[in-house]
Amino acid sequence: MAKPNRKPRGPQKEPKEFEEEVIQIDRVTRVVKGGRRLRFRATVVIGNKNGKVGVGIGKSAEVTGAIQKGIAQAKKELVTVPMAGQTIPHRIKTKYKSAHILLMPACPGTGIIAGGPVRKIIELAGIKDILSKCLGNNNKLTNSQAAVKALGNLKSIPWLKKKDLDPVKEEQAKKKEVKTEEKKPAKKTATKPEAKKETAPKSNKEPKKD
Repeated sequence: MAKPNRKPRGPQKEPKEFEEEVIQIDRVTRVVKGGRRLRFRATVVIGNKNGKVGVGIGKSAEVTGAIQKGIAQAKKELVTVPMAGQTIPHRIKTKYKSAHILLMPACPGTGIIAGGPVRKIIELAGIKDILSKCLGNNNKLTNSQAAVKALGNLKSIPWLKKKDLDPVKEEQAKKKEVKTEEKKPAKKTATKPEAKKETAPKSNKEPKKD
């Protein structure tokens, strides 16, 4: 006998609104009179993959506490990213401290051309096609803050198409349009009857000469 499906006991976990990703965890030591004090600094990025993303920094004596503080700060500093289909609406170059970041829109199917913390931020923002380049600095914290600033400075362009189909779907849609056009009967154009030209009857008689 097959056992009936039973519901799991205990409180069920609700789905999270934002997805979390840890960018970097640093050990910070502070020299005091009694010796050294060890703490942790966590850089966390959160996003809903639908146009909202944020970066936060948390510090605590434990790693878990630093991550939780970073998530709480990231929720306070969320940025709304305007989208044009699966990419960004226009090109943008931003400077934050010593970090320079360049973001450019890409065609469907390009993917995310980025690395390091910028790639995680773009994925959690919900962008699927983009080109990027980090210049001037290799610090993960500074680059992540520069990327969020660049995404926040984007402006929506109303005349851009919001619906951006995949190339496979576009081909299928074109084939359907061609088939529907072939099935439609050709319209018959009514031709007007040609008017007969009336010609005067020719007379065999030659005119008389005076």
